Amino acid sequence: MIGFERDFKPHPPGGFARLRARLRDALVMVIAGRWPVPQAAARASAMDVAMMGRALELAREAAAAGEVPVGAVVYRLSTGEVLGESGNTRERDADPAGHAELIAIRQAAKRVGDFRLHDCGLAVTLEPCAMCSGAIVNARLQRVVFGAWDPKAGFAGSLGNLLDHHRLNHRVPPIAGVRGEECAQLLTEFFRQLRKKKASRKEAKSDGS
Repeated sequence: MIGFERDFKPHPPGGFARLRARLRDALVMVIAGRWPVPQAAARASAMDVAMMGRALELAREAAAAGEVPVGAVVYRLSTGEVLGESGNTRERDADPAGHAELIAIRQAAKRVGDFRLHDCGLAVTLEPCAMCSGAIVNARLQRVVFGAWDPKAGFAGSLGNLLDHHRLNHRVPPIAGVRGEECAQLLTEFFRQLRKKKASRKEAKSDGS
């Protein structure tokens, strides 16, 4: 059953929860005696934006199939070759791991014959969750761009940031907000329509009883 409580944002979330997470991370770094290496702020390239366009197409296809509209593309940074792409498939496959970015990563790894996806980037319409962020780190992706922020489940800056964590052996600072307004609007409209359908079914059931 798809939930209705999510609130997707084109901009980074704020508030006490975010501050608390940052203070907790800072305390861990003080205790460990390690501080993150400063990273220069990166900007999305023309290739990143184009790949996000394809990810949006996949997200719309997922929505048409009744899935939460998230799309992801894995591509070679040197050539722009698409190595893997998918929309969400959780409802269709009854698979809790059926997230678009996880499927795209698996396709890309199978295609290159190596789980290490060096010289590869990922474009995804929604901030990756903890599961997908872990897969991104393990796949050694060199670049990650995402569209909308996910304040309730995102782990690339909202609830935490596994992609750029000082304790992990691979770090890939994400580039956020690429076509973020479009990505957020697509998700918001999808859940708005779901709420309408749910209300209509409830009303019809009430009338028939």
